[in-house]
Amino acid sequence: MEAGGQRRGTQCWWVAISFSLMLSCVERASAQIKYSIPEEVKVGSVVGNVAKDLGLDISSLEERRFRIVSGAEDAQFEVNSNNGVLYVQGNIDREELCERIHPCIKNIKLVAENPMEIHYVGVEIVDVNDNSPSFTDEEKIVEIPESTLQGKRFQLPAARDPDVVTNTVRMYKLNHNDHFSLQIREMGEDKVPFLVLQKSLDREKENAHKLILTAIDGGNPPRTGTLNVTVIVLDSNDNHPTFNQELYSVTIPENVDRDTSVTTVKATDLDEGVNGKIEYFFGGELNTKLYDTFSLDKDTGEIRVKGGIDFENMEVYKLDVHATDKGQPPMSTNCRVIIKVLDVNDNKPEIEVTSLSKVVSEDSKPGTVVALISITDQDAGLNGKVICSLSDNVPFDLKPSFQENMYSLVIKHKLDRESVSHYDVTITATDCGVPPLSTFRTLSIDVSDVNDNAPQFAQNPVELYLVENNEPGKPIFSVSASDKDLNENAALTYRIIRDESSQQKNAVFLNINSDNGQIIALNSFDFETLKTFQFQVAASDSGIPSLSNNVTVNVFILDQNDNAPVILYPLNSNGSAQGVEEIPRNVNAGHLVTKVRAYDADIGYNGWLLFSLQEVTDHSLFALDRYTGQIRTLRSFTETDEAEHKLLILVKDNGNVSLSATATVIVKLVEPKEAFAASDVKSAAKDDEDSNVIFYLMITLGAVSVLFLVSIIVLIAMQCSKSTDYTSKYLPETNYDGTLCHSIQYRSGEKRYMLVGPRMSIGSTIVPGSHANTLVLPDRRRHVGDPHEKPVELHVTRYLACYFGERHFFS
Repeated sequence: MEAGGQRRGTQCWWVAISFSLMLSCVERASAQIKYSIPEEVKVGSVVGNVAKDLGLDISSLEERRFRIVSGAEDAQFEVNSNNGVLYVQGNIDREELCERIHPCIKNIKLVAENPMEIHYVGVEIVDVNDNSPSFTDEEKIVEIPESTLQGKRFQLPAARDPDVVTNTVRMYKLNHNDHFSLQIREMGEDKVPFLVLQKSLDREKENAHKLILTAIDGGNPPRTGTLNVTVIVLDSNDNHPTFNQELYSVTIPENVDRDTSVTTVKATDLDEGVNGKIEYFFGGELNTKLYDTFSLDKDTGEIRVKGGIDFENMEVYKLDVHATDKGQPPMSTNCRVIIKVLDVNDNKPEIEVTSLSKVVSEDSKPGTVVALISITDQDAGLNGKVICSLSDNVPFDLKPSFQENMYSLVIKHKLDRESVSHYDVTITATDCGVPPLSTFRTLSIDVSDVNDNAPQFAQNPVELYLVENNEPGKPIFSVSASDKDLNENAALTYRIIRDESSQQKNAVFLNINSDNGQIIALNSFDFETLKTFQFQVAASDSGIPSLSNNVTVNVFILDQNDNAPVILYPLNSNGSAQGVEEIPRNVNAGHLVTKVRAYDADIGYNGWLLFSLQEVTDHSLFALDRYTGQIRTLRSFTETDEAEHKLLILVKDNGNVSLSATATVIVKLVEPKEAFAASDVKSAAKDDEDSNVIFYLMITLGAVSVLFLVSIIVLIAMQCSKSTDYTSKYLPETNYDGTLCHSIQYRSGEKRYMLVGPRMSIGSTIVPGSHANTLVLPDRRRHVGDPHEKPVELHVTRYLACYFGERHFFS
């Protein structure tokens, strides 16, 4: 009892010493760390500090999600993300994990993110002598004829020990006796005990011998197992069967059909009759599974396939066959049959995917790891060698690891979500067997959006035509931009860019809805004060950082008929539109009595004035030119005609809602002498005034001439430049007095427009859908040399016609 306790204490001490020595063994090979630990180590025992041995920063392990990413078979180990220590998490039984495989190494994959690092750690499970040798049966009965010669050997059952290397069965011992000794023979990897007859048997003296066979392993302290051997002494059958060879070796492919013949063992016996007739049997020490796999014909010795043969389950089968004669007592011998299984390519590769993320940002750099790919094939040799590939036309690549059949799925080149937002990546694994077998696995990868697209306006610049006298506070226009990004990166806000430049100073009178781009005018615009202005609108997305873009809005104010005509002549000193004209009674028909001059601040038809006689004392005496406002006599005066005539002239424009003004002219008929005297007085009184008028007229004519030359030069320069940038803008305005005192031109795109009155130049056309007073003038930049297109001459001619009131200027 005490001796047993001492042995257990010595064993625990030895295990502790071995464990300490093994933990200190850490090696690096091919960038892989290898640790060694004994089996049956306590849960929570430290295997090693992986982070320290890999040279990782321990303080960043938790942030980088340092973890084990292998499958469930590695559940016996866990790594502490705080200090990088690898420790034992579950019970470790080497015999359960590796059976008879030596060395027993478990590979562990560890991953750290940001940046992505993959490390491999090998943990060797060192065998501990925790299993004792054991025999299949508790007792073995050996029948030996008494005539058996000295030196005859009898095979005894071999003990089995799940431990490996030094901890497995190392030797056998037989208790002391006078007739038998023990001999050990090595058959392959196994040690088989044989009972050797050292002294002749005498059944009459002793018909049975009780022996104890002890199997001892190589552990420290060693473990043992015993088998009771009973030797029964039989009467003589002198010759035992003999196999023609002690070791049979054959090879068969896996998945071979059942009832296929494997081999035939053959034994001979020199005896005759019943003592020489042989039967074959499997050894009783075989694993029971072998009886389900192979069958043996007891008469012929033929071994056939009985069950399924699978290379992945068993590569080599070892069979012990006994040949026994029918003598009394029977004699037997044995041989070993080794059956090697050839691998057949009957297993498809298996793809294991560890996805780090199913969503990849479109700004991810090339080389970023998306997933870890592990390929396994249970076949061997070329049948287990796998080639991995990806589907075509995907921006990903497979980067092989130093460890065979390990890959990283990485980004090959820059991604663009706006072009492709989702990828189905098919991984194909094909082995090198004949015929090759393949496995497919599809990964779904979404590309997440980043703010890499600025808002875009469909048109830049934008032209806005706004009728004057708009209602303040009401929307006048709306701008809209689009963004190819998603969600917040495509959520747009609008604002008006305000600065002090002359072009954009009127933007202070505008406001914009930041959500929908609707522009509101805060005041009413007056065409007579402002004809055009420009402002800019910025559209910004809500991404981080925000991206923006601008659009230029050119605003053109359109005229309304909101100004009534203003009488310039006649005009009294008190401001009333009334004048008195004295003419001789002897004037002829067609004599110019006077001219009514008026002005309208509007343009085009809104400023086109027409004159009409509303009241007149005698319709046969006076006529009014409706376009020029000239009042002339229709006939000569007679003695019966009244001396004073009152003419009421109505001046109205041609707007949709016409506005008007009236002027009163009193015509007095005087005798020729009185008229001549009156004219002398008026001439003398107005000499200075007329001289000033002549001076001003000369200046005006000179200015018009200079303007005409400058216009010609500008037109020639525009024709030579042939610019395609037709920015819409108003052309210089020319003002007139009289019936049509001004007009306005502007250009939009490839067309030029001029708003005029009734006097139109040859070749001018009215634009359909526009105001009736809008003319389209053919663009001289494209048709140089057309003699009928003279827009500048039209302005000069109309100016002179309005100033002098002569109709022949329009002919």
